[in-house]
Amino acid sequence: MIENIECLGHSTIKINGDKIIYIDPFNIKENYNDADIIFITHSHYDHFSKEDILKLKKDSTKIIVPEDLYSEVTSMGFSDIMTVLPNNSYSIDNIKFRTIPAHNTNKNFHPKENNWVGYIIDINDLKYYIAGDTDITIENKEVVCDIAFLPIGGVYTMDYIEAAKLANIINPKVVIPIHYGSIVGTKDDALKFKELIDSGIECKIMF
Repeated sequence: MIENIECLGHSTIKINGDKIIYIDPFNIKENYNDADIIFITHSHYDHFSKEDILKLKKDSTKIIVPEDLYSEVTSMGFSDIMTVLPNNSYSIDNIKFRTIPAHNTNKNFHPKENNWVGYIIDINDLKYYIAGDTDITIENKEVVCDIAFLPIGGVYTMDYIEAAKLANIINPKVVIPIHYGSIVGTKDDALKFKELIDSGIECKIMF
């Protein structure tokens, strides 16, 4: 189920399949220029990094961004741009996806009014939920997915205790912790997160 997934550190996810998909590329080590589709959850530098996006971009790369990033990606030379808002359904290259609001409920780093997002991406009958930078919300407690990528670093997002609570609520087949080890959070947080996950959920620590 997760053989096609690479977690490249912090919140960077790569899904290998008929299309090469990246989510929130950051600290990319070299120029790959192999992305078919890039999904961006919000405009913070560790999720929308122009330098790293350009290491993945090729002439035909399509990019999906919240509305506040449209002018930024236009200036980067993208011509195939999709802008999104929370709580909507979309399709690109026969890949269906939904946007889930991603925001803070007890801190001010990610205001709800910014319309930043997480994504549920449908690929080969699997639903991948990329939560983005968020706390537990009304909307994400209702997510149905097979694989969930949840931030655990705390400070700006859920900490590992809150993230484990959300994982146990939505009950994916697999949960993968992200958003740690670079700016906030540690590998130890990931290990503690894994200890709190219900036995029926597979928890994979990928970096």
